[in-house]
Amino acid sequence: MKYLIVFAVLLVGIWLWRTNRRTESRDKKPPPRPTVSGPKQATEVVACAVCAVHLPRPDAVPGKHGLYCSEAHRRQGDA
Repeated sequence: MKYLIVFAVLLVGIWLWRTNRRTESRDKKPPPRPTVSGPKQATEVVACAVCAVHLPRPDAVPGKHGLYCSEAHRRQGDA
């Protein structure tokens, strides 16, 4: 009879342990998934007319004879 009681207590303990683990796993938030946006627009790359350094077109300084990497090179190239 005592083995039956020990077995019943053991089963209840295992059942409580498993139920608690399931609750904890449900409460955990999944890790955030990285957001995927559409394809990115390619930026045109141009070369400085003085030193030939490549830079994105929006960062280039326009001058009379082309595009430059800085204001100093624009002055030097337009002189």
